[in-house]
Amino acid sequence: MLDSSEMITFDADRSVAGVLFHSFLLDRSEDQVRSAALRATAHGVYEARLNGRPTSQAVLSPGWSAYEWRLPVSDDPVGHLLAQENTIEVLLGNGWWRGDLGFEDVNLNYGQDLGLVAELEIVYADGHVQLVATGDHWHARTSDTVENSLYDGQRIDARLRGTDDDLPVRLLDVDRSRFVPRSGPTVTRQEAVPPSRITRSPAGAMLVDFGKNLVGWVRMRARGPAGTEVVLRHAEVLSEGEPATRPLRSAKATDTFVLSGGDDEFEPTLTFHGFRHVEVTGYPGELTAEALEAVVVHSDLRRTGRFSCSSQLVNQLVENSVRSQRGNFLSLPTDCPQRDERLGWTGDIAVYAPTACFQFDVADFLHSWLLDLHAETRHSGTGVVPAVVPDILKFAPPHQLDGQPMRDMPTAVWGDAAVWVPQALWQAYGDRDRLAVHYPAMVLHLESVAARLSDTGLWDQGFQWGDWLDPDAPPERPWAAKADPGVVATACLVRSAAFAAEAADVLGHTEDSRRWSNLATRTRRAFLEHHVAPDGRVRSDCATVYALAICFGLLDGPRLRAAGERLARIVRAGGHRVTTGFAGTPYVTWALSETGHVEDAYRLLLQTACPSWLYPVTMGATTIWERWDSMLPDGTVNPGEMTSFNHYALGAVADWLYQVVAGIRPAEPGYTRIALTPTPGSGLEWAHAALDTPGGTVECGWERRGDRIHVRAVVPDGTAADVVLRDGAKHLVGGGTHEFSYREGSL
Repeated sequence: MLDSSEMITFDADRSVAGVLFHSFLLDRSEDQVRSAALRATAHGVYEARLNGRPTSQAVLSPGWSAYEWRLPVSDDPVGHLLAQENTIEVLLGNGWWRGDLGFEDVNLNYGQDLGLVAELEIVYADGHVQLVATGDHWHARTSDTVENSLYDGQRIDARLRGTDDDLPVRLLDVDRSRFVPRSGPTVTRQEAVPPSRITRSPAGAMLVDFGKNLVGWVRMRARGPAGTEVVLRHAEVLSEGEPATRPLRSAKATDTFVLSGGDDEFEPTLTFHGFRHVEVTGYPGELTAEALEAVVVHSDLRRTGRFSCSSQLVNQLVENSVRSQRGNFLSLPTDCPQRDERLGWTGDIAVYAPTACFQFDVADFLHSWLLDLHAETRHSGTGVVPAVVPDILKFAPPHQLDGQPMRDMPTAVWGDAAVWVPQALWQAYGDRDRLAVHYPAMVLHLESVAARLSDTGLWDQGFQWGDWLDPDAPPERPWAAKADPGVVATACLVRSAAFAAEAADVLGHTEDSRRWSNLATRTRRAFLEHHVAPDGRVRSDCATVYALAICFGLLDGPRLRAAGERLARIVRAGGHRVTTGFAGTPYVTWALSETGHVEDAYRLLLQTACPSWLYPVTMGATTIWERWDSMLPDGTVNPGEMTSFNHYALGAVADWLYQVVAGIRPAEPGYTRIALTPTPGSGLEWAHAALDTPGGTVECGWERRGDRIHVRAVVPDGTAADVVLRDGAKHLVGGGTHEFSYREGSL
């Protein structure tokens, strides 16, 4: 792959984005061209143009991956762009390769030299092949971008457009074994959002409100004296009428546009921001809505699932989950899109993956990320799944970021992403071949954990993130949860070992299946012996430990019923406010409804007081927050060092809405058989969901009419569905539309 091309770079200040270019003639006439494709990748991010026109719709290519082992190569058809005389130009910026990444000013990079490898292959009707490949015969010049940083923003000087300075081009050594075909979707522009309001801040600056929290950049048009600087500062929320930039930490999130003196248009495509509000200073004349728009960017994903119900607050919660997934699924699943972090934290996607699989087709997206997870884990030297993938934090000195625990010790939930994300993909898409590809990382994770169990058989030693961001934990100590971290970790190990046994069985690995099944059995036995008291109480006696014990299959019979009752009492005692963090939140409503406490689950869902899922909605949230109280009731920003307003993890409750409230579940992997279990509850009058499955679109919903519940379901042709109604009735149906009705009093 790209065997005829050299990696080339230019020599300039590291802030500057350069343009690498080459002109050439066709070997034959234009009408003899049968096909043409541009294959390219880079150290940095690139945008290619052929004869002035983009070669694809992608931006920020090649995205972020485990660059040491996987450097994705794009393959774009470009025959329609060719002429007899041609010029190919490639804009090259810092991106993630030289991004000064990480937090606490660690400024981590993969290398100091940017680089481009590209090859244009032209095939003619007579079979002749012409290759136009990067080499030291190419040229370079500076672009109009004089500063570019993913965190800090971009400075574009329109006065430099049309200049023709010459930069030295030199060759770089590159390991071609890292080149891999692109396996995930590209990042593209998705929509343009006009301002919803333009006002003045108390300090006198112009404030543009785009009406919703989004990810991307602002495209602006302006005309003014040459050298005029227009500065755009981005923020998710306002504090006392001014942009709240403290949550950004060291990220400047600022774009600067320098005018040429003519009609200028600016679009900073070498950065991205998470924002709703933009402070604009220096704009010449009156700033109107026609002068700017927000450009939303994320990986190109197809929407597959939809949900609606009688509560507009719940509908907004679901929309917030969808928008947070969009904004954080930008090349990889990140924690947040705005501050000096934006990393692929494994714990966030571990708990959110089922929700992600319902809302969008993420089969290729998460498959690509799991390839990076395996590469990082396999090369770690310890077999430990990193806390972030790609693992840029491994470059941090040991004394920074508490980095050593994150690298050397397996952690529950975060490390379990190696198992739980493939589990979500298997259930959603039923792809056995990909399950086989993901299985080795499961083995590495489980082996790293098994080697560190205590003599009791529990996973209760070493560093753990635990029930991160428990709402009762102090803002500055997000790990200080009510749930014992050893209880959380041991429960997670049972779930992971059980699914690994299932995966091994599907793949025909009989010995492995027995091995993981035995590990699950031993760990479950140890959990019951050491963490469950004779009266059925679980150690630390809080909602998270009961939710995990119930949902991960650690309890049965009387113990299961007792745990459900205890969980319900805890939830009631808390006034049906959320008391769980990252580990427990995705499962607490599931645990309630699966043990017969549907009404408590509904009351927990519909609570609007803080902390709750709907509290942020009542505060105007348009994305999921990192903390239950990222904004306090008085409108001030949470004082904690980590305060993001776009963090999808706590939105994992949407999975319960889809699978339980509306009732669409996979009875078999890939929805080859469907379970329809609509579950009405107090507080909603109706609910409906639809999902595009591999076999077709399935719909399920219910409506309360007087004292009766009416259910309507649509099943794809050729698919069987098991319908289980809340009154206990069961039906086996095939393709088509089906309706049922029962008295609500018969529940």
